[in-house]
Amino acid sequence: MIFRIPRFVTWMYPKRIWEGAAEERSIYLTFDDGPIPEVTPWVLEQLRKYNAKATFFCIGENVERHPTIFRSIVEEGHSIGNHTYNHLNGWKNSTAEYLLNSLKCQRTIEKNLSGSSPVKNALFRPPYGKIKNKQAKELQKRGFRVVMWSILSRDYDQDISPRICYETVTKNLKPGSIIVFHDSLKARKNLTLALPQLLEFLAEQNFALKAL
Repeated sequence: MIFRIPRFVTWMYPKRIWEGAAEERSIYLTFDDGPIPEVTPWVLEQLRKYNAKATFFCIGENVERHPTIFRSIVEEGHSIGNHTYNHLNGWKNSTAEYLLNSLKCQRTIEKNLSGSSPVKNALFRPPYGKIKNKQAKELQKRGFRVVMWSILSRDYDQDISPRICYETVTKNLKPGSIIVFHDSLKARKNLTLALPQLLEFLAEQNFALKAL
């Protein structure tokens, strides 16, 4: 499995976002699959300790179940992204079904945002990173920015240790990197040990932790 995206892949899909701006030694932490009460509040607490901002790609169903936690993400100054309503695999679903599901997620997000005005240039990340070209184009036509990543932390992988999760990130890190973590039960074992260590490392190295 590839944990750092090869350059040729980013050339193949130039309209998708693979890295953020590198000025000020910026790093972009992202968290997929939340919000959930067992993990997301803890993630917010860790970020708060370092005055770090991040981007949360939320599943619409979880936003609907946990609106208070969702609003706390927004209130603490983090960015919100769409991760479909039911964590859909784009390769296994039609473009029409995928689009409807993603738009349902966006309506749920906007309904739970303060002020509830439509979001311009909304962020979208495909679950599993699996999305058909046509699905991406249809979302982009509707104003979505499709965000991929530079580094996959592997926090969801039950067969690796938190140390390997941490090293997967630090060994591939550079200014502008977009890093994927998950505020999910599956990732909790690795996340709860790797994330605090990573935040301390990034602070020591004078990286700026920003939201997309």
